[in-house]
Amino acid sequence: MNFSEVFKLSSLLCKFSPDGKYLASCVQYRLVVRDANTLQILQLYTCLDQIQHLEWSADSLFILCALYKRGLVQVWSLEQPEWHCKIDEGSAGLVASCWSPDGRHILNTTEFHLRITVWSLCTKSVSYIKYPKACQQGITFTRDGRYLALAERRDCRDYVSIFVCSDWQLLRHFDTDTQDLAGIEWAPNGCVLAVWDSCLEYKVLLYSLDGRLLSAFCAYEWSLGIKSVAWSPSSQFLAIGSYDGKVRILNHVTWKMITEFGHPATVNNTKIVVYKEAEKSPPLGHLAFPPPRAATGPLTSSESKYEIASMPVSLQTLKPAADRANPRIGVGALAFSPDNYFLATRNDSVPNAVWIWDIRKLRLLAVLEQLCTVRTFQWGPQQPRLAICTGGSKVYLWSPAGCVSVQVPGEGDFQVLSLCWHPSGDSLALLSKDHFCLCFLEMEKGVRMAFGQRGDCT
Repeated sequence: MNFSEVFKLSSLLCKFSPDGKYLASCVQYRLVVRDANTLQILQLYTCLDQIQHLEWSADSLFILCALYKRGLVQVWSLEQPEWHCKIDEGSAGLVASCWSPDGRHILNTTEFHLRITVWSLCTKSVSYIKYPKACQQGITFTRDGRYLALAERRDCRDYVSIFVCSDWQLLRHFDTDTQDLAGIEWAPNGCVLAVWDSCLEYKVLLYSLDGRLLSAFCAYEWSLGIKSVAWSPSSQFLAIGSYDGKVRILNHVTWKMITEFGHPATVNNTKIVVYKEAEKSPPLGHLAFPPPRAATGPLTSSESKYEIASMPVSLQTLKPAADRANPRIGVGALAFSPDNYFLATRNDSVPNAVWIWDIRKLRLLAVLEQLCTVRTFQWGPQQPRLAICTGGSKVYLWSPAGCVSVQVPGEGDFQVLSLCWHPSGDSLALLSKDHFCLCFLEMEKGVRMAFGQRGDCT
């Protein structure tokens, strides 16, 4: 692997453009646009205050910068750098802002979720949508950009409204059988809308585009319920992560559960590969001094490698505090690979492990146990290649061929807090608190390699 030099960054705001040509990053109130290949600065824009949200339009021609403290949104053009747009929500305030799929409308959510304002960049017209619900995921667009589904709360009941994005006319409006709706998400094919309840009640509802209830799923009652939900890219499966530490997979034909994946603390199946991260031994003659005080955070810049553990393997578990809110239990993160073949999960009570499931055979394939808590993981957009970060100075990659631990080079301790893939899958941006760098996966004879030369593979 090759790494770029380190650049300044604020608030982890760094995103590739959808077409993969550009890389936008924020430094306080400045927006920097670079060429994604050469990293040369192409444009430098200055906003009125510190940028708190950054988003590309779908056609990569415009960039939205939200300044929530001021209730402002500023829009910049790459084709016409002298053009810019400022949207001021005034006394209504601003808590969220996003693009519509056509890249010519902006949806702003006001404080206290009183309304959503739809601003047109072309006609300068304004539309209002009332009663948006303040929830985990209350707005979702279909993949083709034709429809918007919005969660609403009025008269102490939950509703869903479906709008046509071309003219923002209401298409369907229906109530949902939920106590406290927590999220909605379209299937990638845009045919089915998943609606799920809060963690206090286990309920997933599946609706058609015309508002018909197709199915309802409840795994158990009288206990904390759903924590995470993810569609497979093919729309064939819906994965539901629960507080009981299990993932349940629903199929798209009958919407019944076809299997459930548990996350036991002990792995004893010899068909499962368990990769354990281990610190590399210092070279002979090297004197390692102990740190001046006990290390409470992630590992410093000491290199590590993966070792294949022999069965049985006992994973490090975390006992949740029973007297505190938001206990660290249940499946808090899950994601399908782009080819639908694999599912990656994290059980929050086993915080150092990532579980990788084979969806074709419906079984556990591998477990990666890290030395530190897993902060985030993300699949590459083109191949089944999973990137993981733990807040340390390393990035970890898994593919069906094996896995690798890669030390981020450079002076100081670059702590990788987040990451994002280039749309081609050939590189990824590694983000720390105040800096970012790019990690390039080497190419050979025009074919993407599984991994580069740095690090240790097993």
